[in-house]
Amino acid sequence: MTETRTETQPAIRRNPLSTLFVRLTHSPIWPVLVLAYVAVVTYQVTEAPRSLFWRLLFLTGLLLIFAMPQRLWLKLTYAGVVALILVPLIGISNPFFLELGFQICAFATLALGLNIVVGFAGLLDLGYIAFYAVGAYAWAFFGSQQLWNLHTVAGTAQAHVGFPLNPNWFWVFLILGTCAAAFMGIALGTPVLRLRGDYLAIVTLGFGEVIRVLASNLSKPINLTNGPQGITPIQRPDLPLVLISPEFLGTLTEFAGRVIGLGDIYAFFFYLLALAILVVTITIARRLENSKLGRAWTAIREDEVAAIAMGIPLVKSKLAAFAIGASFSGAMGVVFAANRTFVSPETFSLTSSISVLVMVILGGLGSIPGAVVGAAVVTLLNIDFLQTLSLELSRLRQGAELMPIIGIPWSELPSQLDPARYQRLVFGVILVLMMIFRPEGIIPSQRRKLEIHEHEEG
Repeated sequence: MTETRTETQPAIRRNPLSTLFVRLTHSPIWPVLVLAYVAVVTYQVTEAPRSLFWRLLFLTGLLLIFAMPQRLWLKLTYAGVVALILVPLIGISNPFFLELGFQICAFATLALGLNIVVGFAGLLDLGYIAFYAVGAYAWAFFGSQQLWNLHTVAGTAQAHVGFPLNPNWFWVFLILGTCAAAFMGIALGTPVLRLRGDYLAIVTLGFGEVIRVLASNLSKPINLTNGPQGITPIQRPDLPLVLISPEFLGTLTEFAGRVIGLGDIYAFFFYLLALAILVVTITIARRLENSKLGRAWTAIREDEVAAIAMGIPLVKSKLAAFAIGASFSGAMGVVFAANRTFVSPETFSLTSSISVLVMVILGGLGSIPGAVVGAAVVTLLNIDFLQTLSLELSRLRQGAELMPIIGIPWSELPSQLDPARYQRLVFGVILVLMMIFRPEGIIPSQRRKLEIHEHEEG
């Protein structure tokens, strides 16, 4: 007879504080505490809209909502309250928040589109911003007076009264720009089906530069893009009469304590439109991730030869990835052109493509929430935090205060140390630290996390 030995496992000792925290976060009172925290911070942001400290706490509240171990419907309800109520309330007192929200939604949509190509299908695309340019120039050409200036030299356009198209054609071009970008995605994907890795990256980089150079030079002999000068003014769609009525604007002016004009209403409109496109993009990406096509992309990313042997249509799957990812960028390009009322080739440079790729890598390849968080982090660093630090440093230079510990006057600080000049350096340092300490990204996908930490499990 064989003897069986029973070894007693040592009891796992848990920190009482961590146990208490876990119980608190899983209790019904935790959502109430998070809501109270967000409400208090929102009030402080409205009272001090220029304070970077309270803006950071407001973003911390958004992370608490995302990390709540509660049901999905409760998280979505909280997110809807923040996006549809709190952000517009803050935007009434400080319109910069609406612009910041628009930029985050726009770049999050671009990051989600690139995440389909790079994260899902494993196809490195360094010219993704070209599809953004296709959508932007589609509405810029037909939604401005450029259609009448085809035979004039760039920069010397003749003055015309009115526009060739009604501004409400914007909604039609929102669909047409999406389709045009998807077609360009197929046009890019068709000749590079046999390429992979570095060769694919070089070809896509060249494609992005070709689009930018064409936008800079298609001013002769037919002036299509007005060259480096760009196209302006670009029409915006008409708003409902209720939103631009004097009574409604007067009510908002009394509530905000400042004059509310048509520009503020358009800022709110484009913020909501970008948010709606982002929600649609997230829904489509989520459905694609767990679909038959999404599993085909995963197989192609892991091993193309094995995927072909399993009967996966390689050509159709790759073209679908390029087309779907490009369509998101094209739709947001149309919105960008209408919001800015100006487009130029400098907006769609290689640096912009790299920035979107940084958002995807920083958030986590193949992760939908990671792409959104990565876009938010990079956008906030670009537009808000570094710029605010630069303004604060300029204010300190004008005074006679001394730097703490060092004791040197702020006025003697060299202008070369302006934080806004070191955006790329900050991104580089962040990426290096992420690759060392968290290579899977801020919010990684489960598959990516298991792949990276497989050797640790072994």
